[in-house]
Amino acid sequence: MTSKKINTAIVGTGFMGKVHTENVRRLPNVEVAAVVGSRPERARKFADDFGIPAATADLKEVLDRKDIAAVHICTPNVDHFPMTLAALKAGKAVLCEKPLAMNVKEARKLAEVAKSKNAVHCVQHNLRYYPAVQQIRQMIAHGDLGEILIVQGTYSQDWLLYDTDWNWRLDAKSNGALRVMGDIGTHWMDMIQHLTGLSITAVCADLSIFHKTRKRPKGSVETFSAKKAAPSQYETFPVETEDFGMVMLRLGDRARGAFTVSQMSAGRKNRFAFEIFGTKAGVAWNQEEPDTLWIGHRNEPNQTIVKDASLFYPEAAAFADLPGGHSEGYDDSHKQVFKRFYARVANHSAPVEYPTLEDGLRGMVLLEKVAESSRRQAWVKV
Repeated sequence: MTSKKINTAIVGTGFMGKVHTENVRRLPNVEVAAVVGSRPERARKFADDFGIPAATADLKEVLDRKDIAAVHICTPNVDHFPMTLAALKAGKAVLCEKPLAMNVKEARKLAEVAKSKNAVHCVQHNLRYYPAVQQIRQMIAHGDLGEILIVQGTYSQDWLLYDTDWNWRLDAKSNGALRVMGDIGTHWMDMIQHLTGLSITAVCADLSIFHKTRKRPKGSVETFSAKKAAPSQYETFPVETEDFGMVMLRLGDRARGAFTVSQMSAGRKNRFAFEIFGTKAGVAWNQEEPDTLWIGHRNEPNQTIVKDASLFYPEAAAFADLPGGHSEGYDDSHKQVFKRFYARVANHSAPVEYPTLEDGLRGMVLLEKVAESSRRQAWVKV
């Protein structure tokens, strides 16, 4: 990576704003020069907490600065489209959290503008970039699994189990029509296509709301922190987005699969798990144990291996910065995306080794097809 300093701005002061700030700072040539918050006081507090020189509630102030080359959009989903569009039009490199937009129309517009501006653009599907996951991708690419036949898994959490649990994602006006599917189902669908190189071609989905109403706190609540609120601070809120979803899918021409997503699975903190089975072997991985990779065989003992880049395919080893036995987890997956994104910001001839807004558009198409399938209670082609 070039040693030339790159100034960037973080837009959003919640959970993801913190994650992005901390992991951008792990890059030696990138500095967080400004933060944009929903209110001046929130931006200022975030800036003070993280030692960021400039704070504002006005995105335009940041976009007008010639010294800022890139922006990270870490806001509620409803803001992704207008903020990303404004940043692209201002000539900035843009890294946006997923889902990319509120609907396919918005996502397509962003992809088109990014292409017309020849911009550097990324949608933050960081979960692709655990070293063990990249080893699976290379195993599939090298034919170790044979032809892919079956994919299955889940993304299960418990942070919205109780009706007193609250987050802005529960409000469709801020989040969009799909909640658990848009928040974590989009990760599962992106991952399975990234690893296998196959596209999801049809879906059959069923979505469920278990809590028809929830108790919304009268103050703001950061993502994953709702368990700390006191019951006396609540008001009743009608819920329109799903707590649980299940999807059967067709992958490519022949493969089949199914997955579930949930934010109400007691004890599952962040269990993003998948199994992929081919004609030669199978693999399984679980984000709660990110350094462990299971490899299944028909006629010989199964294997459980621990991340060790020296034993991985070279293309997978490039996503590990620590030696075997030294864990690389959620923060590291963000860093791996940022490292490649900013290599491209510094040098537009660098390879695009990160998810782009085109991937974000593909994700929005899949979400709308899942919603359509659940409404119709039928298979829908993608």
